[in-house]
Amino acid sequence: MAIATKIAGFISRSSWIRKMFEEGEVLREEYGADNVYDFTLGNPDVDPPEAFNRELLTLAQHPLPGMHSYMNNAGYAETRAAVAAKLARDSGLPVTASHVVMTCGAGGALNVVLKTILNPGEEVIILAPYFVEYKFYIDNHGGIPVEVWTDRATFQLDIGAIEKALTLKTRAIIICSPNNPTGVVYSAESLRQLGELLQKAQQKTSHHIYVISDEPYARISYDGRHVPNIFPLVENAVIVTSHSKDLALPGERIGYLAINPTMATAMQFMEGAIFSNRVLGFVNAPALMQRLVAKLQDESVDIGLYQTKRDLLVNELTSMGFELVKPDGAFYLFPVSPLADDVAFIKLAQKHRILLVPGSGFGAPGFFRIAYCVDKGMIERSLPAWRALAKEVGLRG
Repeated sequence: MAIATKIAGFISRSSWIRKMFEEGEVLREEYGADNVYDFTLGNPDVDPPEAFNRELLTLAQHPLPGMHSYMNNAGYAETRAAVAAKLARDSGLPVTASHVVMTCGAGGALNVVLKTILNPGEEVIILAPYFVEYKFYIDNHGGIPVEVWTDRATFQLDIGAIEKALTLKTRAIIICSPNNPTGVVYSAESLRQLGELLQKAQQKTSHHIYVISDEPYARISYDGRHVPNIFPLVENAVIVTSHSKDLALPGERIGYLAINPTMATAMQFMEGAIFSNRVLGFVNAPALMQRLVAKLQDESVDIGLYQTKRDLLVNELTSMGFELVKPDGAFYLFPVSPLADDVAFIKLAQKHRILLVPGSGFGAPGFFRIAYCVDKGMIERSLPAWRALAKEVGLRG
């Protein structure tokens, strides 16, 4: 075999998201792009805020000396300070530049954190439904993923289930709020309970248990819903995030990790994270993007555009008989599959030229994901196809 056996195995069961997107390419060739309704990829359909273009133009017209050179592996001091100032305002805690490492997106940040904390064979709890790449990231660093379900009716944290999953090998838990794929925002009270549970569990082990909070959707919430900052609620918390969603910059791979300043071993953790950022081959986050996002920490895409699409789809699909939890944020719906076999339902949807991702791709068979970060016109054009699909599976249509 030309590649590693393990990698070949991973490829065979890797991202359903990409698989369905690629199948959509075939349908677009056959029926035309306007007649295919692709809800597979969480790729923002909006442009970055105007402030981004303005800062980019300023930097291009007035380049800084040495602005494309190497810098500290943790990133530019002024960028880290800008990120820290935003986090300090949000958390009410003294976050400083020394608590921040700029990274190549949230994926890079997750790998840096896992490289920093994991010993071979240690366990990382992931909450179903979950982003499938978590498993591969954990494997990258010799860890073992442990799947724990959220509350199946609400997708909120199930503290009792998490407690049962804790062992002497538990090293971390990854959470995502607002969540991909459910759109649920975890409540402050549930996060506080999680922090208290892990503090007690640490007393039985010889190491910290970290909460790694994956937050690329933290600025995308609806109906005035507040996304709690985790730092006041969990001592050993690490935020990993990117500006892929809130500034619509997924291709620029710019993000950061930040630690709770009250963490007892904060500086040792940061030393490990900066080292890991280098030896994983990231070296540093993209220099140009660091310069730009330093001035955009209070900017965001127009959240109202996403909320309009959410409301349109929620109202239409529930009227057809689909069951779902109305999301508080992000840009996904995660309805119950009308067929017990969610993969069979996805294939049936393809006959109506609707492209979806089965819940099995998120560790949650029996559900399916809709990414509504798409053109509103496409959503509206898709509604007759949705009605026909609903009738075919025995819903109201």
